[in-house]
Amino acid sequence: MSTAPALLAISHGTSSPAGQAAVVALVDAVARRLPDVTVRLGHVDVQQPDVAASLDRIPAGLPVVIVPLLLSAGYHVRVDLIQQTAGRDGVVIAPALGPDPRLVDALLARLEPLSPGPDDALVLAVAGSSDDRANEDCREIGRMLGARLGREVTVGFLAAADPRVDTAVARATPAGPGRVIVADYLLAPGYFHDLAVRMAGDSPVAPPLLGDDEPPAALVEIVVDRYNAMVE
Repeated sequence: MSTAPALLAISHGTSSPAGQAAVVALVDAVARRLPDVTVRLGHVDVQQPDVAASLDRIPAGLPVVIVPLLLSAGYHVRVDLIQQTAGRDGVVIAPALGPDPRLVDALLARLEPLSPGPDDALVLAVAGSSDDRANEDCREIGRMLGARLGREVTVGFLAAADPRVDTAVARATPAGPGRVIVADYLLAPGYFHDLAVRMAGDSPVAPPLLGDDEPPAALVEIVVDRYNAMVE
């Protein structure tokens, strides 16, 4: 049995079978990259096993690095995970996945099939948080995406913060015959992606970072790096 610290990936959780499968595929890809590490998946909300049950399934005495499969450090990272690991020895919590320039690579790959043109306006749809530090993480990704594309990117929130995605889409002003295109800064299919599609109206929406295809190498690398940074 490996003596390296275990990697416990903790997702938000979703009731969407497609979203569940996409997250499992990401964790499986991480496990292939770390063949000598015990890699497990748990959830902070919606799904089972929860954090406590996930920790109980890891061999006794093995240190654990929790890597949040969350794009920003909001309530779940700053409060839930800390509370749910209280009293557990040998457990450390890595930072959230974003902001990270490699997430911009993944966003650009999802946008590519929509062929954004120079006249198109771009809205970045994000979940939104009651913790504005998490919202600022998402705004930073919007600025990074805009810098890569050489255009302004408007951030629209699906909940908890303003402007909401539908407002951001309505306010966006493409040049000439351009469109409003929505980039979906969500980890996987589920409730929030469906909400983004509804709020976008007639505007095309890129898929989430994870789908039914191979997980982006950028996401796998970020998870592995978050783990390695905590064990070095």
